[in-house]
Amino acid sequence: MASVSPGALFLTIKSLVAVVAIASVAVGPPSHANAQAAVKSVHNDWQVRCDTPPGAQGEQCALVQSVTAENRPDVSLTVTVSKTADQKSRLLRVVVPMGVLLPAGLRLKIDQTDVGKAGFVRCLRSGCVAEVVMDDNLINRLRTGETATFIMFQIPDEGIGLPISLKGFAEAYDELP
Repeated sequence: MASVSPGALFLTIKSLVAVVAIASVAVGPPSHANAQAAVKSVHNDWQVRCDTPPGAQGEQCALVQSVTAENRPDVSLTVTVSKTADQKSRLLRVVVPMGVLLPAGLRLKIDQTDVGKAGFVRCLRSGCVAEVVMDDNLINRLRTGETATFIMFQIPDEGIGLPISLKGFAEAYDELP
């Protein structure tokens, strides 16, 4: 996002491999999001989900929230926050439906402040993925904000904003191992 250095927007191959592994745990299609990962706790609008994927050394956990546009049931997104492969950083990962305009990226506003944009790194069967390594500034904004609005584009001039509640984010984040 805007406060993250451009190099931080792209994960190393090692980190990306770990993120793809946790994706099978933490991110699924929003209609049955995260059915295979156990809900460890719920903090208002956020869940902490954990599972041990095949080949993993131990349990992997992520904060998760999924939303669907009220007036467009085909437009949804799933947001996860998890550790990077080296266990030193946090990764914000957003999966949106297929059909988004990839070059436009995914924009983020927290409350009324434009935080920036992240590029899409790949598309999976469950949707297209934008991800960013979170810096302290972004983490603090998410902890203290009320609403994060993720804006995707299906055509160049028309963004679709999906707001997610940040209620419970700080408590869920503090519980993330």
